Amino acid sequence: MDSLVSKFYKKLNTTTTDFVRDTIHKVNWEARLVGIKGARGIGKTTLLLQYIKLHLADQLEKTLYVSLDSIWFNTNSLIDLVDNFSKKGGEYLFIDEVHKYPGWAQVLKNIYDDYPNLKVVFTGSSLLEILNARADLSRRAVVYEMQGFSFREYLRMETGVDFDILSLEQILNNHVNEAKKIHQKIKPFQYFETYLQQGYYPFYREQPELYEIRLGEVINMILEIELPLLRGVELAYIAKVKQLLVIIAESVPFMPNVSKLSDKIKINRATLLSYLHYLSEIGLTRNLFKESYGISRLQKPAKVYLENTNLIYMLAKQNSNLGNIRETFFINQLAYNHKVTYVEQTDFKVDDTYFFEIGGKNKTNKQIATLENSYLVADDIEYGFQNKIPLWLFGFMY
Repeated sequence: MDSLVSKFYKKLNTTTTDFVRDTIHKVNWEARLVGIKGARGIGKTTLLLQYIKLHLADQLEKTLYVSLDSIWFNTNSLIDLVDNFSKKGGEYLFIDEVHKYPGWAQVLKNIYDDYPNLKVVFTGSSLLEILNARADLSRRAVVYEMQGFSFREYLRMETGVDFDILSLEQILNNHVNEAKKIHQKIKPFQYFETYLQQGYYPFYREQPELYEIRLGEVINMILEIELPLLRGVELAYIAKVKQLLVIIAESVPFMPNVSKLSDKIKINRATLLSYLHYLSEIGLTRNLFKESYGISRLQKPAKVYLENTNLIYMLAKQNSNLGNIRETFFINQLAYNHKVTYVEQTDFKVDDTYFFEIGGKNKTNKQIATLENSYLVADDIEYGFQNKIPLWLFGFMY
């Protein structure tokens, strides 16, 4: 245990609190069992360590952070660690990479039941395992989801200027004034293109010149380790899954013809649909369905997007499609807190109420003219007019 404590203090000492994401204020840290889920690389570990540094600095003797991918757990059990920690007065336990530990859901359940004085926060890099295991912990754990930087967070990181989070209603009803307030502080287009290419994952700041390499490593870790480990995807098929991701990245956007696609990448229809489902669960893609309820693993999505625009530039560097980039940005920023579905009349329907058509600055209202509650979202404009709203402004929603 001493080695774990030593590693914890070293990590804590190298963690800065110069920039802290707003997620830290949304989590109920007083709950006895808190889960934070999200795709690999979006900053969950940093969030834990920053919370400890900001709120538990005077109680470090009662606090412990551990990562379950540590080799220490090859010969030691988590339950034994918890028992020892509790006997020594431990009160706050932060567990990282929880999905790496066999039977972790049952272990956390036992910890919750047997150690009522212990508060536990756990994270998992894989959306797959957290979602599957949550049923065992549904009466005990409060689970939150993180995703990468919004455009607003990226601007705050780059400029040091804080911006208010805008609700969807604020943007729809008052977008001209909100855009003016932002322009008084910064010029959004000075940063927007760079954000789309390499501003989504927090690690972009560490070594910008190596961002593409690190993002490639994140993708490979998800595909080559997490998918086989947690969903039983055979390693022989990983190359086909990568091929599928490149096809999605290069599309305008991707509307899967399952029969043709299964022939092209040489896997059967059921397997292909399962892979589309897995990729969405694990945070590499986002599936859009005609109906957002009753979705089964064998239901074909109407459209498939990569989860964020940085992935497009990574996987389709020479063949990225501007329309796909615009739509990917929009759905990424909105789907975090809103329901987004597919409709035939236009690009997106949000919260079963609002219709959105995405395009460039010369896009007209023709396609949505007959739809109530419809809006044109335009790239390459600083300010909107009436129901025409700048695309970049939707990056201020979280």
